[in-house]
Amino acid sequence: MDFFSILTLLGGLAMFLYGMQVMGDGLAKVSGGKLEQILENLTSSKWKAVLLGMCVTAVIQSSSATTVMVVGFVNSGIMKLTQAVGIIMGANIGTTITSWILSLTGIESSNFFISLLKPSAFSPILALIGIVLLTFTKSSRKKDVGTILLGFAVLMFGMESMSGAVKPLADVPEFTGLLLKFSNPVAGILAGTVLTAIIQSSSASVGILQALCMTGAVPYSSAFPIIMGQNIGTCVTALLSAIGANKNAKRAAMIHLYFNLIGTVVFMVLFYMINAAVHFPFMAQMATPATIAITHSVFNITATLVWLPFSNLLVKLACLTIRDDKVDEVSREDQEFMILESRFLEKPAFAVEQGRNAAKHMEQDSRKILDIALGLIYSYSDEQAERVQKLESKIDRYEDELGTYLVKLNNKDLSERDSHSVSIMLHCIGDFERISDHAVNIMESAQELHEKNISFSPQARNELQVLVAVVSRIVDTAYQVFDRQDLNLVSDVEPLEEIVDELSKELKRRHVNRLRLGECTIEMGFILTDLITSLERIADHCSNISVCVTQVRENLYDTHSHLESLKNEPDDSYYNRLGELHKEYVLP
Repeated sequence: MDFFSILTLLGGLAMFLYGMQVMGDGLAKVSGGKLEQILENLTSSKWKAVLLGMCVTAVIQSSSATTVMVVGFVNSGIMKLTQAVGIIMGANIGTTITSWILSLTGIESSNFFISLLKPSAFSPILALIGIVLLTFTKSSRKKDVGTILLGFAVLMFGMESMSGAVKPLADVPEFTGLLLKFSNPVAGILAGTVLTAIIQSSSASVGILQALCMTGAVPYSSAFPIIMGQNIGTCVTALLSAIGANKNAKRAAMIHLYFNLIGTVVFMVLFYMINAAVHFPFMAQMATPATIAITHSVFNITATLVWLPFSNLLVKLACLTIRDDKVDEVSREDQEFMILESRFLEKPAFAVEQGRNAAKHMEQDSRKILDIALGLIYSYSDEQAERVQKLESKIDRYEDELGTYLVKLNNKDLSERDSHSVSIMLHCIGDFERISDHAVNIMESAQELHEKNISFSPQARNELQVLVAVVSRIVDTAYQVFDRQDLNLVSDVEPLEEIVDELSKELKRRHVNRLRLGECTIEMGFILTDLITSLERIADHCSNISVCVTQVRENLYDTHSHLESLKNEPDDSYYNRLGELHKEYVLP
C-alpha cells in the first residue's frame, strides 16, 4: 500500500463521514422536528417506544443523535426514565439500517438489474438529481431533499474509495496478521470500542469495517468481536452529553451503556460457548459487508427482545449507579424553562419547536398579567398585585433565556421556514416583555388609587372601560396572529390600533373638560393619563407583533416603512374596517 493509496483511504474516509453528516442533517431538516416531537409524545408503551426509536434512528441515521435527544428529553422533564429505555433499545436497532445500505456495495452480478442495486451504479444518478434540486429549485424543502441525495452519494463514493484503497492490503502479510490478532475477543472488542468512541458513530465505524471486508482478508472470527465493541463505543456520545445534566439524564445515558455492555458480554459468552461445542463453520470464512450487517442486526434485535421485558432492571441498575444524594425539588417555573434544553440545539428543527412552545408560554403569561392588571383598576387586591410582580419577573426571565436560546439557534443551519419562525420569535418576545412592563405600570396606577382611597368618576370609569375593551381585543388579535401566523387577521390590528389612538385622545380631552368644570382633580388626571399611556403603548406593541409576522412572512425587512405604508396608504378594506369599529366602540 503506497502513499497515494493512503491518501485515497483518508480521503474516502473523510467523504464517507461527511456524506453521513450531510445526509443526516438533511433528513433532520426535512422532518422539520416532527420525528422528535413524535418521540416526545408517543411513548406510552414499551413496544411503541422501541418502534419509535427504531424508526426515528433509521430516518436520521444516527443512534447517537437519538440517544442524545433522549438524554435531553429526560433532563428537561419531558420524558420519564422508564419511557426512555424503549427508545434507546429501538435506536440500536434503527442504526443497523445503515449497514444494510452499505452492504449493497458487495453485490457482484452480471445481471443488469441486480447490478443497478449496487451503490456505485445508482449513487451517481442520485447525485445528479440532488445537484439539480439544490441548484435549480427555489423551494427549501426540495433543496433539503437534494442535500440528502448528495450526502448519500458522497457517502457511497467515500465507501467505494475506501474499499478500493484497502484492496491491496489483502496481499500484505502484516495486515492479515494484524487482523488475526483481533480474533481474540478482548482485543477485538477494544478495537471496535475505541474506533467508535473516536468517531462517535457506530454506523460510520461499521461502514469502515465493511470497507475493510471488501479486501477479502478479514476473517469473521476477527470481525465479530469488533462489531460487538462498536456497540459499546457508540455509548460515548450519550455519556458525554450527560455531563452537566441532572441525575435522571445521566441515568438515561447509563441505561444506554448497560444495555450495550451487558448485552455484548452475555451475547459473546453464549456465542463462544456454543461455538466451542459445535464449531461454527463461518468463523473461519472471510467476512463480507452483508455478514457484518447481519451480525449487527442480529445482536441488536436479540438484545432488545431479551432486555425489553426486564427494562425496569436497567432502570434500577442505573439508579443504583447514579444515586440520589438528596431530593432535588424543581420548581414548576424551572420545569417550564427546561424545554429550552441546550442538547436540542443539535437538532435545530426540533429546537425551533421547543422555542416556539416557550414563546407561547411567554405570550400566555403576558396576556395573563395584563388581564390581572386591568382587573385591579376596578377591584384592587394585594394578592393579585403580587401575582403581577411574580409574572413580570418570569416574563423577564423568558426574554433573557429564550432570547439567548434563539440567538444560538439562529446560528444553526435552519430551513427557510424555521429561520422565519426564529426571526419572528426574536422580534416578538421583546414586545411580550414590554406589554408585561406596561401591565405592571397599570397595576401601580391601580395601587395608587387604592392607597389614596380615590376612584374615577362613573363617567370616566365607563369611558375607560371602552378603551380597555379595545386594547383587550387588539391584544387577543395580535397574539392570534403570532400563534397561527395568520396574515388574514393582520387586517384587524391596524384599524384597532387607530381606534385606541383616537379613543385615547378623546379620553384626555374629556378629562381636561371635567377638570375645567371642577368634576375631577389634577391628581386623578395624572393617574388617568398614566393608564391611558400604558394602554396606548400596549396597542403599539401589538401592532409591532402583527407587522413583524407580516414582514417576515412576506420577506419585508423595513418595519418602519411597512408601518408607514399601512397608515399612509390604506386601502378600502382598512377604511371599511375602521368604520365598523367606530360604530362598535363608542364612548358613553
